Amino acid sequence: MNLNQILEPIQDELSAFEARFKEVLSGESSFIWEISQHLLENHGKRLRPACVLLVSRAFGEKSERGIETAVALELIHTATLLHDDVIDQSPTRRGEMTVSYKWSNLVSVLMGDYLFAKAFRTLVGIGSPSIMKTVSSATERVSIGQLNEIKESKNFALAEGDYLKIISDKTASLFAAACESGCILHQSDQKQIAGFKIYGQNFGMVFQIVDDLLDIIGNQEKTGKEVGTDLREGKVTLPLIYSLQQEAPTKRKNILKYLENGYSNSSFEKVVSFIQEKGGTVYSHKKASEFGQKALESIQFLPDSIYNKSLKDLVAFALKRDK
Repeated sequence: MNLNQILEPIQDELSAFEARFKEVLSGESSFIWEISQHLLENHGKRLRPACVLLVSRAFGEKSERGIETAVALELIHTATLLHDDVIDQSPTRRGEMTVSYKWSNLVSVLMGDYLFAKAFRTLVGIGSPSIMKTVSSATERVSIGQLNEIKESKNFALAEGDYLKIISDKTASLFAAACESGCILHQSDQKQIAGFKIYGQNFGMVFQIVDDLLDIIGNQEKTGKEVGTDLREGKVTLPLIYSLQQEAPTKRKNILKYLENGYSNSSFEKVVSFIQEKGGTVYSHKKASEFGQKALESIQFLPDSIYNKSLKDLVAFALKRDK
């Protein structure tokens, strides 16, 4: 099942989200409008808004507050990508020029700041202190995760637990906030709110681990990103962590030579072969599947509905995606 089919039950809400997101993003200046058009033409899967809207509809009718919450989460996510592209010095994202490459690092940073401001202004308008607390805490965690990822760059002794903490903060926290917020819109039952937070957290872990797998064994034409980009930038991810742990210390230095000093396309292929030989890709997918199972278990309390089914199907999609 493809993503469009999974999200069919909320297509009306997603259309309303897109219209409102475009309106909020456009801003008051012609320059902001120009940058916004570039962002709108090159957007991602809208999974965070989808999580808000699916969870919200699982408990109630379509609501303006649900759309506004989805917009706020996507503004924050987009802002983090603008800052990410500066940090990583990325010329492209999804096969198109990044804002930092098309204009400048300064423009990308300031546009990101603008989107953060827009997001929190949108959240204030929702009028829910609980959602404001949830989303602001998640945004803080994203920054912590990004800082720790930078700190651990090229730390090839990084433990699996430390990697999982980084991606939990950097990626999973916003998915958790999206699902938790969608539930808060209609529910005060703390057990159910906690269940959806756990779902979002584990779904985010699946998403990021698979993303890290695609950096090693993905197809550039599908991902829009050169294979090995993260490894070349010094990001130490689960497939590599596991593979290095399987290698004898005396032999590990051979592969570390490539990793520490930078490498060509041919030496990158040796790194990929090493990871596959040591079972790094298989182990990582198994780990992602475990997080996926935890996500499914956390929403077992939900009655059967088209929205519940879509939430379950999203987990399968995240595990099998190739872009």
